[in-house]
Amino acid sequence: MRWRGGLLLAADLLAWYVALGVAMWLADGMLAVIDGSRVLVLAAVLTALYVAFGSASRFHIARTRIGSIDEMRRLVPTWTAVASLVILANEFVLSGPLPLRVLLAAMPIALFLMLVTRGVWRTYQDVRLAPTGGVAPKRLIVFGAGEGGEQIVRSMRRDRSSAYMPVALLDDDPHKQHRVISGITVEGTRDDMASVASKTGAEILLIAIPSASSALIAELTDAAGEVGLDVRVLPSTSELLGLLRVDDIREPTESDLLGRAEVAVDLGAISKYVTGRRVLVTGAGGSIGSELCRQLHSLAPAELVMLDRDESALHALQLSIEGRALLDTGELVVADIRDATRIDEVFAVQRPEVVFHAAALKHLTLLERNASEGVKTNVLGTANVLSAAERHGVDHFVNVSTDKAADPTSVLGITKLVAERLTAQVADRTARTFVSVRFGNVLGSRGSVLPTFRHQIASGGPVTVTHPDVTRYFMTIPEAVRLVLQAGADARPGEICILDMGQPVKIADLARRLIELSDSAAEIVYTGLRPGEKMHEVLTAADEVGVNRSHPRVFHTDGCVSLDQKSLAASAPELHGICDAIRAELATHAHLTALDQ
Repeated sequence: MRWRGGLLLAADLLAWYVALGVAMWLADGMLAVIDGSRVLVLAAVLTALYVAFGSASRFHIARTRIGSIDEMRRLVPTWTAVASLVILANEFVLSGPLPLRVLLAAMPIALFLMLVTRGVWRTYQDVRLAPTGGVAPKRLIVFGAGEGGEQIVRSMRRDRSSAYMPVALLDDDPHKQHRVISGITVEGTRDDMASVASKTGAEILLIAIPSASSALIAELTDAAGEVGLDVRVLPSTSELLGLLRVDDIREPTESDLLGRAEVAVDLGAISKYVTGRRVLVTGAGGSIGSELCRQLHSLAPAELVMLDRDESALHALQLSIEGRALLDTGELVVADIRDATRIDEVFAVQRPEVVFHAAALKHLTLLERNASEGVKTNVLGTANVLSAAERHGVDHFVNVSTDKAADPTSVLGITKLVAERLTAQVADRTARTFVSVRFGNVLGSRGSVLPTFRHQIASGGPVTVTHPDVTRYFMTIPEAVRLVLQAGADARPGEICILDMGQPVKIADLARRLIELSDSAAEIVYTGLRPGEKMHEVLTAADEVGVNRSHPRVFHTDGCVSLDQKSLAASAPELHGICDAIRAELATHAHLTALDQ
């Protein structure tokens, strides 16, 4: 609004003139003895300087909020420069129309008046924009008096259509107690939640900490539930695109409660092996593969080749990245990694320099009943991709593995362990950066436990859990992919990178929390562990030692290169036996290790 800038400029100039008048009046009635024409010249100089400096810094037309810290950062330097130049002009150019003591008194008075003007303006705006309307806004306690809490409280206070009215703040930091933000006071810590809720009549607890961990959100959610408060959260730091708004307030999701973690990565190190290079992703339409493609696309590779056997998945992927899905680009490739000839043809045409291998069969129970299919894709398919990558000069190869490859008890785990060994073999043979990255369950991936539980809850139950004590590691898909990219930058040839996934979660607790979030009466039914399943997954095998070298959440261990090459030459009818043979080999190894100990 142009009028705002003009009005603010006029108010500031008036503050300068009033300050000069007050200073002269205070200086022994000097108003009666000064040379008015010379003072007017000085006032004209002041006006010209203030307008010039304000225009140069875009002070009066900037879209900073009046009275905000950002505006103060512009106001104070402008005031300092103008005050200094006016004093110099008075002394050395205009031959002193006013005594120095008058100007030295006028300058702080002018700044004081400008600050008062802004304070009145801001108070008026806060009152004018306070939530009103036919539907009374819900009374809300804000947990977190940091930057996130400050932004969201001010946003709610200035939004006339806000569905929420902040009535109190809580923060565990003792230094923030009794702090006041836009008229709302920090009235205690989480231990005071019950008393503050009772005193204020609050209905909702807003966790206003974008960097809050899943553990903190879960703790506060439980505490709020005991007091009878509904819970809302703000987006995580990685989700935020700018300043917080009332529309950012939402109900907590499974990711907030189970997998929310702020993962900082070294974009410089990742860019060195991705940006400006030809990158290929297998299994690009899957949960991990599609997120890999989205994050890689933002890193500006020279080409991003997305390979999958599912054409519909590629259609959805292109739509999510480009906002269109014409399927008319050579970067979308339909191919099956089981087809060695086709894979070699793709590598010959696309000439990738970096490969992320995410294609796999992953459903443990199905693979127990269809072992040969698991071997065809996870072992022979991986061998085909590795062979083409080695032959066509790929220098960076990241094999996406699973925690089930550590001390495996299932066909899935065994086939993924073999894929890790195959990858390490190529690294050993070529000294190129061919590595594997191992992690556990990701939240919300297709066919995973969360979608299954959601469907069962929506159907009224029961929710099926294998065992009351079974645990699994969980991580959000974006978090896992960021760490995969980081591991690719840090790993040495042949290594297995193991991602720190925090503390394992009881599946029964997960089911209960989802039922509570859905306000459902569904019951939990225990069905017993299925063949090949473990009670508790591990990320590192008994004979592996993970070393933290560069990133705090990535551990490195040497990949084993031993592998019976005859197994890979077996024909389809013999593939079932391969898993049994590897299982027996691993069981014998584990038995001998136990005897040694």
